Amino acid sequence: MQKTQSRSRTQTFDLILTAMLIALVFVATFFLNIRLPIAANGGLVHLGTAMLFIASILFGPKKGAMAGAIGMGLFDLVSGWTLWAPFTFVVRGLQGYIVGKIAWSNGRNGTSVAFNLLGTILSIPVMLAGYYVCEGVLYGSWIAPLASIPGNLTQIVVGICIAIPVGVVLKKVPVFKS
Repeated sequence: MQKTQSRSRTQTFDLILTAMLIALVFVATFFLNIRLPIAANGGLVHLGTAMLFIASILFGPKKGAMAGAIGMGLFDLVSGWTLWAPFTFVVRGLQGYIVGKIAWSNGRNGTSVAFNLLGTILSIPVMLAGYYVCEGVLYGSWIAPLASIPGNLTQIVVGICIAIPVGVVLKKVPVFKS
């Protein structure tokens, strides 16, 4: 009985934590964004990418993937980017998973700045390729999506510049130590 109750409590906490990470990614994407005056569709730089990286570094690949996929997918659904939502779900889910998998590899649990940085950097081609294909499909052109690459790179660099130092600080807090 005790073991079942403990497992249920752990699962409940896990669900609440995942939901909070999803909400944090959504809020960081929704309220903290800047439209860039580049490309036909503008481009969007937001702090959701930083929050996705932080979630993946602090809590690993599964929670990072869920936070990115659902949080940013939900943003697309409620903010007029509805056609992008399925692509965002896949691209950001993969991005969160990659960052978390590398940051948590070999028992590191997000404690290695070098591996956290490596994870964020190795997630870049996934985001760039994913959104390139998305735009190619949506716009029917494989040339037009090239104009979005600078905005996507800006978004990633801003996310890395915020997430890596924040991850270092938060990993020192007893609650986030593994």
